[in-house]
This record gives sequence, C-alpha cells and structure tokens, in this order.
Amino acid sequence: MSRLRIIFGMLSLCLSGQVIASAMAADFSAVTPVEKGALTYGVAATFAPFEYQKDSKLTGFDIDMIGALSKKLGAEPKPMNMEFKGLIPALQGGRIDLINSAMYINDQRAAQVEFIPYLRIGSLVVVQAANPSKIAGRDTSLCGKTIAVTLGGIQESYARQDDKRCRDGGLAGITVMTLPTAQDSALTLRQGRADALFTSTPGAVELMDKVPGAYATVGPEFEANTQIGIAVRKGDVAMKAAVEAALKEFVADGTYKTLIETWKFPASVSLLN
Repeated sequence: MSRLRIIFGMLSLCLSGQVIASAMAADFSAVTPVEKGALTYGVAATFAPFEYQKDSKLTGFDIDMIGALSKKLGAEPKPMNMEFKGLIPALQGGRIDLINSAMYINDQRAAQVEFIPYLRIGSLVVVQAANPSKIAGRDTSLCGKTIAVTLGGIQESYARQDDKRCRDGGLAGITVMTLPTAQDSALTLRQGRADALFTSTPGAVELMDKVPGAYATVGPEFEANTQIGIAVRKGDVAMKAAVEAALKEFVADGTYKTLIETWKFPASVSLLN
C-alpha cells in the first residue's frame, strides 16, 4: 500500500470519527425553546430525594441532573415548580420545554408525552421503627390500616389497588391518606397518624439516613422495574434528540454514576450504562 493511500485512509478515519462524535454531541441549536437560551422545565418539588425544597431552594437528584444536562446543551436551566397534576398540561400547552420530575412511566402518560427513561426504581412499605401495627409488607396485614402517600403519586395508585384487594377479599379496607409531599407523609407516620407509608426505594433510603432509628422497612421491594423519565412533547423530535444526546454524554463522563452515589441511591436504580 502506498504512503499516499495510507495517509488518505487515516484522514478518512479521522473525519468519520469527527462525524460520529458530532452526531453524538448534545446540540441545542435545532430546538425552539420556550425561552431563548434556556431549558424551561416543569417540576413538582414534593418528592424527596428526587426534587424538593430545602431552605427555599430546589434540590434533589433530578435538580442536579437537569443542571448537568443543561450545561451540556449550553442552556440555562429554568424551573417552573407546580402541582404534579399540572405538569403534562403545561407541557402540552407549550409553557415548558420538558418535565423533569421523577415521572413514573405508564401507558396513560406515554399516550400523552414522549419519555426518555433514566432510572429504574421500586417502592417499599415504611413503618415506625417499633412497627406497632405489626405490618409485614405489602400484603393483607395492611387491611384495615391507614397508609400515607403523596397526592397524585404512583404510590397512591398502589395503595388504592391494595384497598380494593382487601375489600374484594372480604377484609377491612385501607384508609389512603393523601398528603402534599413525601416529607408530609413521613412526618404523619412518625407522629402515629398513619400506620405505614408507601415511598420509592431511594426515598426510604433517605428516610433511614436522615432520621436514624425512627423508621423501618417491611417486606420486599415491590414494582421494582418501574422506570421514570424526562418527558417531552409528542412530536418534538429536536428536543428529544438533544436531551438524549446530553444524557449519553452525562452517562459517558461518569456524572450519572456519581449522582447516584451522591444521593445514596441503591445500585439497582441504574438504568443506563
């Protein structure tokens, strides 16, 4: 092979590598955002440790994640904190660019928005450390008890399913106590006004860490393969492509793994490599 052919071959490889790198790089230029230069996202900051308010500031895994993704896109992250039930209407109405709020992916939501999955999480039953109500897990020991859940969250759906199972089985129903935030549910349990709470596995880990000796988990993790994702408008191809590319970079540079470790999430939540 001639030297000239070798040189051209090397040049071709370099150029093709640049094309591949370019195709993978996060690019916000094709996006038409709500506000120029900004990534306006909807969040319901009531679901610790994913998104919540501390000292009047938004914090949590999702808040850190969107900050990192926005940096890769060269955009300023701009949160719009609202009720969870208002997130999808706000996205469909063009008031926000995407939803970044630990939104559980299900068929009903997937029919309304496009999802970009980023974590896989389950749920746990949490009780007071002494477990005075003798709850054994997500089973018939819950029948006749009061379960605290976050209003509108997936755990509310689980609790209502269990209530129906109890009643269909001829047992006492479950009182489903809905509260504005995960923190409110935890406080209600701690005060003895609820017998148990349903929360995400990362949420349970955070409770144990922040208030040692106050809570315990009972029974195995359930609905352990549930995915959560960033949501974009149906048909918004440019936004979805930009976020997916930024997320790939976020995973490749180790930020994804670091955030999971920083927030003390169990390794089982990792969905991306």
